[in-house]
Amino acid sequence: MNAVAAPDPMRIGKSALYIGGSVLLFLTQGLGMNLASANLAQVQGSLSATSVEAAWLAAAYMAPNVSLSAALVKIRAQYGLRRFAEIGIVGFVIASLMNVFVSDLHSAVVVRFISGIAAAPMSTLGFLYMLEAFPPARKLTVGIALALTCTTLAAPITRLISPELIEIGQWHGLYTLEMALALMALPIIYLLPLTPVPHAKVIQRTDILSYLLLAVGFGCVAVVLVMGRLYWWFEAPWLGMLLALSVVTLTAVILIELSREQPLIDIRWLASREIVHFAAVLLIFRLVASEQSAIATNFYQLLGLQYDQLATLYWIILAASVGGGLLCAALMKPGHADIVHVLALSMLAAGAYMDSHATSLTRPEQMYASQALVAAGTALFLPPAMARGFTAALAKGPSYILSFIVVFLFTQSIGGLMGSAAFGTFVTLREKFHANILAEQIVLSNPLVAQRIGQLSGAYAKAIGDRALLNGEGVALLGQTITREANILAYNDAFLLAAIIALFALAVLLIQIAVKRLARHDPDIVPAATS
Repeated sequence: MNAVAAPDPMRIGKSALYIGGSVLLFLTQGLGMNLASANLAQVQGSLSATSVEAAWLAAAYMAPNVSLSAALVKIRAQYGLRRFAEIGIVGFVIASLMNVFVSDLHSAVVVRFISGIAAAPMSTLGFLYMLEAFPPARKLTVGIALALTCTTLAAPITRLISPELIEIGQWHGLYTLEMALALMALPIIYLLPLTPVPHAKVIQRTDILSYLLLAVGFGCVAVVLVMGRLYWWFEAPWLGMLLALSVVTLTAVILIELSREQPLIDIRWLASREIVHFAAVLLIFRLVASEQSAIATNFYQLLGLQYDQLATLYWIILAASVGGGLLCAALMKPGHADIVHVLALSMLAAGAYMDSHATSLTRPEQMYASQALVAAGTALFLPPAMARGFTAALAKGPSYILSFIVVFLFTQSIGGLMGSAAFGTFVTLREKFHANILAEQIVLSNPLVAQRIGQLSGAYAKAIGDRALLNGEGVALLGQTITREANILAYNDAFLLAAIIALFALAVLLIQIAVKRLARHDPDIVPAATS
């Protein structure tokens, strides 16, 4: 028998360093994005802000961040990976250091806006370092699977470490960690260089105009999606003005790009049936994946659960995300994408449905299994979809990669904000509905209602002697209970809606798989576009 050659230990060791560097870059960027948004209630006091005002921190971060990746592709191609990486990491370090000087809400909003700009290269660098660790045959399989898994790690880690950081120093305690991670990531860029690519002068003057219009359009949409539910969609005129501005600027981008021989974004390709279908699949996925970030997290806050009570749950979510990513990496083979998507959607639907039976007595222990399913399903779904879309873009030519990145960017960043806004609005509307139904059943002539009011007011009997005031206190406490139960019912409706959307997507996918298999046996059957 011929002896099997052992892998090069230097290559394995170097690959491990690149993977470790990628994980650190993803965590640095992800924690910087999540630390503020996950702790708005805790840092309000140190910034002298209301809850609505504090939400501007998230809007300021996302406004420039959602579109910058589109510009970075051409910047990287023209000026080279080395310079791109060096400038990107130095910019992020400077933005992190600026958090030391934050003293109020206005300075925090400015720093968050700058951080949103500086963080855009970090996620790109995280992807590049992860792909660098693998040979070409595995870049679009194992490499993409592990890179996208890393993007899911920051959210649970943020909630695990936040209590200690807040105790250290509120806002400054949170972002001292980001600064430390940025300084740790700085030498990685210089010690672990990326494989250089040929430079080419690809940036044209019209590209700058198109990008600025794209940035304004996407930025306005991001602000509206973050703040619309808080100011309410039809109550603040400036929300409509921002939406109108986004329509004008994005329409201008389309008109400019359609008339160019070498467009920044190929609008005709984006409007093709295959890409529209691809974008719709990713949007639906982001909507369902918002079950964990937009519904479950707010539900825990409604129940008054603190991070220390949720620590075990977040450890389970973190482990499930890693497990789902590793399973996806093992399954990322040609022809397995549909199987992975069926498994992922089944897990998402099952997890969301299990959560839809929550009550006021539900505690994290009852949601361990369901949230683990959602986390694993989220990690499983995205890599095959991205790999398929990236392969389609490469087949069309290198110039189509930027157009694909714009699609992916839109569905993941804007799509994530759309999911949070849609489910948040849905919960608000359903809470009003359930509150009205429950209030109609509260009649003081009902002996059970009178008994409940007496029980609730009994705690104040020694402090309030007036019977009418005591009874009014009982009614007020009963009203609070009704509001809480109405909110719980609304969140159950949101969980159920997420499960229904996942089941609908699963049914469509199974129909497509069946049509493709029939087409193999009957050439007259035209297969539908795959997910």
